[in-house]
Parts: sequence; C-alpha cells; structure tokens
Amino acid sequence: MTKTTQKIALSASRDIPFNNLVLSQSNVRRIKAGVAIEELAEDIARRTLLQSLTVRPVLDGDGNETGMYEIPAGGRRFRALQLLVRQKRLPKTAPIPCIVRAANTDVSAEEDSLAENVQRAPLHPLDQFRAFMALRDKGQPEEDIAAAFFVSVNVVRQRLRIAAVSTKLLDVYCDDGMTLDQLMGFTVNPDHERQEQVWEALQHSYNKEPFHIRRLLTEGAVRASDKRAQFVGTEAYEAAGGTILRDLFEPDDGGWLQEPPLLEKLVAEKLEREAATVRAEGWKWIEVVTELPYGYGHGLRHLSGREVPLTDEEIATRDALQAELDRLEAEYAEAPDMPEEIDRRLGEIETALEALEQRPVVYEPDDLARAGAFVSIDSTGTLRVERGYVRPKDEPPIAADDESEGDEPDRQQMASSGEDFGTDRDEPVDEPEEEDGNRPLSDRLMTELTAHRTLALREAIAHDPDIALRAALHALCLKLFYHYGFDSCLEIEAKSVLFGHTSGLADTLSAKAIEARHKAWNEQMPEDASDLWDMLAELDTDSRQALFAHCVGLTVNAVYQPYDRRPKALRHAGRLASTVTLDMAAAGWKPTVDAFLRHVTKARILDAVREAKGEKAAECLAHLKKAEMAKEAERLLEGTGWLPEPLRTVGMSSATARDVDETPQVMAAE
Repeated sequence: MTKTTQKIALSASRDIPFNNLVLSQSNVRRIKAGVAIEELAEDIARRTLLQSLTVRPVLDGDGNETGMYEIPAGGRRFRALQLLVRQKRLPKTAPIPCIVRAANTDVSAEEDSLAENVQRAPLHPLDQFRAFMALRDKGQPEEDIAAAFFVSVNVVRQRLRIAAVSTKLLDVYCDDGMTLDQLMGFTVNPDHERQEQVWEALQHSYNKEPFHIRRLLTEGAVRASDKRAQFVGTEAYEAAGGTILRDLFEPDDGGWLQEPPLLEKLVAEKLEREAATVRAEGWKWIEVVTELPYGYGHGLRHLSGREVPLTDEEIATRDALQAELDRLEAEYAEAPDMPEEIDRRLGEIETALEALEQRPVVYEPDDLARAGAFVSIDSTGTLRVERGYVRPKDEPPIAADDESEGDEPDRQQMASSGEDFGTDRDEPVDEPEEEDGNRPLSDRLMTELTAHRTLALREAIAHDPDIALRAALHALCLKLFYHYGFDSCLEIEAKSVLFGHTSGLADTLSAKAIEARHKAWNEQMPEDASDLWDMLAELDTDSRQALFAHCVGLTVNAVYQPYDRRPKALRHAGRLASTVTLDMAAAGWKPTVDAFLRHVTKARILDAVREAKGEKAAECLAHLKKAEMAKEAERLLEGTGWLPEPLRTVGMSSATARDVDETPQVMAAE
C-alpha cells in the first residue's frame, strides 16, 4: 500500500493596515542588538520593507477574531515603522505586508519568534565585502555606500580593501584557513604576487600573527615617520611618482614609502638646495650629510657669532604680547575650563614670543672667509644647519709672545717635594760679573726661583678648594672650548674621545643633552681665552660646579678598543657607573636588530630572550633563521629593559630577572 505524503500548507500573506498591528508579549527578543531602530527606519524609508512581519489574530474572550493582529516575530521592524508614523512619513493606515499565522496552530508564538531569530544564517563577512565591491564597480561612490548602510566611509574603504586581496587568499579565508585579522594584515600591500609569496612563507613559520604579516609585506620600505620622509614630505614624494602603502586597520604612522632610491634622490636634491642657500651667506665651505655624526665638531673651533638685537618696534611688540599673555593667564587662572578661543590665543602669543627670542646670528666677514657650516637633517626631519666651524688649517697664524709661551719641553712632573724641576746639580753656576750691570736673570736662576714659586702655589691651592676648582675648571675649559689652550700653568690634559661613525649615536638622548648643554656653555665663553679666568670668577658656585661637572664628563673614556686594552680604566668606568647608578635602558638604549641582535650569534639572541622572557619564548625562536630570529627577538625584548653584559651596572636590580614561567607573547605553530 502506497503511503500518502502529507502536503504542507503555508501561511497566507496579505497587507494589514498599520493601525491594526500591535506588539506581542511572546517576542523572545528582549535585549537590544544589531542595527539601531533609527537606522532601520531610515533603511525602510529608502528601500521599503524587505521582509514581511509574522502576525497572529488577536482573539476576544469568546475566541473570536477582533480584527487586530499581534506581532511575535518582527518587533524591530514594527518599531521602525512606528517611528516613521510618528515622524508623519508613513500614514497610520499604510498597508503592511504580513504573513498571517492561524490562530489555532499547534506552534506557539514564542517558537515562531525564536525560529525567525535563530534559524537565520548570518551573511559571511566576505560576501558583505564583495557586495560593497560590486556596488562600487557599478559606479556607486564610497560616500553613498556608507550612507546607505549607516557606516563610516573608512569602514567602506576597509571592506573594499579586504575584497581586493588575492583571490587565492580569499578562498583560504572562506575555508577557515586564516582568520579575519590575518586577512586584514595582507591588505597593507596590494601586490597579489607578494601576498601569495608571504602566505607560502608563513606555512613554514610558527608566527602567523597579523603584525608579522604586515612586517613581511612592508620589508624594504621606508616608514613615513622616518626623518628622511619627514624632511622631503610625502606630498613631494608622491608627486615625484612614489607610492605609499597604507594600513586601514592599524595605526601606521603615515604608511610605508615603497621606493627608497627615489626618496634618497629627493633628500639629496632638497639638501643641496638648502645648502646653496647657506653657501650664499659666504661661508668658506659647506658639508652636506643626511645624518650628522656625533662629535662632528671635534677638533674644530666654533665661532659664536653675534645675535642681532631687537629693534624698537620688536621690543614694543614683545612687551605688548607679554602684557597680553600675563593678563589672560591671570584672568583665567581660576577658571575650571579654558575657552577654546582663549587657549588658541595663548598658543599664538607663546609662538610669537618664542620667534622674537630666537634671534638671527651674524658673523664677521673675516669669520665667514675661514669658517664653514654643516647641513643635515635632525631626528625630527627638520633641516639642521650648524654654522661657524673653523678647521685647524684655516686658523690664522698665532703671534709669538715675548715670553715664548709654550716653547718649553713637555715634561711629566711629580708631586713629591723632592721633584726635579729641571736643574742640573753638576752644572757650574753662572755667576754674573760685576761690570755686567743690571742684565736679565739667567735661565738657571729663573728655573730655581719658579720652582720655589711652584711649590708655594701648590701648597696655597691645596688649602683653598674654591680656587683649586676654579683653576682646574679654567684648564679644562681652555682645552674643551678653545682650539689653542696654552693659558694655564696646570698640567691637566683634557681629552674628549671620538667614537667613529656609530650609527644613531647622535640621535640618542645622552648625545642630544650633552650637545645642548655644551652649546649653551659655549655661548657664554668669552671670545678671547685670556678673559676666561675673569669670566669663571663671575660665575656663582652652582654654575661653576655645573660647568666643572660638564667638563669632567666630557673627558670620560669608557670605550673598549681592541688595539688599546685598558682593563683598569674600564673597571673604573664600572665603579663610576655604579656610583651614579647608570641605567642604560632608562638612558634610551634598546636591543634592536641594528644596535645589537644582528651583530651576535643565534645562541646569544636566544640567551637574551631566555633571560628576559623565559625558556618557552626562546624555544619558539630556536628554529628560525638568523634574520627572522633577530626581528622577532627585537619585538619580544621591547620594553623589558634587557641589557647585554657590557651595558649592565653592578649593584642595580637587573632587568633580566624575569619570571621565567611567564607566558611568551608569541603564537605557537598551528
């Protein structure tokens, strides 16, 4: 006997006036989620209602239909329609498409509401991205797409960028072979071939994190935050035909410049243009470099020049601005919030005052004829011009003094009272003849007399610490601020070691602080070295001690040299570091690839990671090649304060004392 299949009867659909509809208490949705009612109302107003409401007739006490219908499924759509009615954009009697469920059905209203919300399959993100792409390809502007779907233009651009990734990678994403975050990482570089190469390389790597994908895709590019890019400007770079990769999903500091040779060409051209302007000032020589090395002025005499004084008009302007600044600050000192226009005006006044204080410096024609200038780029990408440096070969000849100062032989003198000051006990005494008259004293006698004077000076200075400090400071300043420092009788030799061209040394916090302090003191030094003694006498005690500390600091040489081994000096440098509690991590040193990791073996890289992050982190890096290991180690060591042995200070708590059981911030291989 053939079994009869029961036929399904679908619920009827018809239009019901809006004022005959009410919300049902059987709707299972209680928590607000998804698109806001206001946005849904705007969408209905634009596209009309795309999905019918599910309704059931309302019965009276006798079980008869009342002509009203309740809505167990579609409550959000009803509220959006209700909002349009309140806004007079939809009539109260407007017919609403509805699916009418029978009043006597065995399926409850709650089940209808739950089924409509649970059984609805969400749209795959890639389908949404591709739909946006299709709309854009049909000529719809990104702004219109954003307005139609109530998202920002940036969100539209992000989704379009994802849809533009290599089809091969999109298929991998569809098959759950990569996460959405990983897919977003590939959007940083539009080159499909390069995207696929990176994906293939990731199959043999434990690290598939999005940041690592971005790093591989931008390898070889120059960050827009690089000082060279800041100096040229991204607009000029793009105008010259350069391309910039942008990341729409993560902060990228302006992106990555893809053509480094073009950037270098633009930097050289702009530097040369700026140098031509400086050269027109009349300098004897101009040296143009992208990065000015630390110690560039060593061995050169620096001319201070003369600041151009303020004119009467500028003085009046400065006084008026200062008066306005004082008035506004006093007026709003107690105000809880500074008005925006007042805050802006204060900023304008401070900028104008700063511009007036930064006076131009002029040099004498003779100085211009023998001195030169360095033209370079500072760490912020701003043009840097250092003027007024005289090379030794361009110095004017020194006039010989009557006393032939500086002609005595260079002798090492001992501090003991039995010191030999150059007299020869067996040399016959040169006794003057009576008839010789009042002739000059003999050299022998001068030596003996000045030997006595030298010992007396030593004794006197030993009992006057202030004068001793001043005399030592005088000798140091002569050597460190003047090219010819022969105006002191103290046998104190101040040497300031050069470091060669250590990359990035000039941009360190220490180098900038020393340079700024030295420049500030140099501006206070008198032009003539013979006036230095009196200038030091006029300094207060704190200033004199600060200058002394600066000069002594410049003489420190803790540099290891393979050709000049100084183990005792280096041990003393360690004791000095402990005394001043030197923390190289706080001083700004970081274990980057360029500064350390690429210069050491893989074993040392692993030891560093093991010390800072624990054994598990080191194990995750062990299988990597040297270059990739160094890059990943740099990321792991960032912020840990880890230092290699030569930079550690004895007696300080080591930044390498970490919890070795700490979970490493890396992903294990999938």
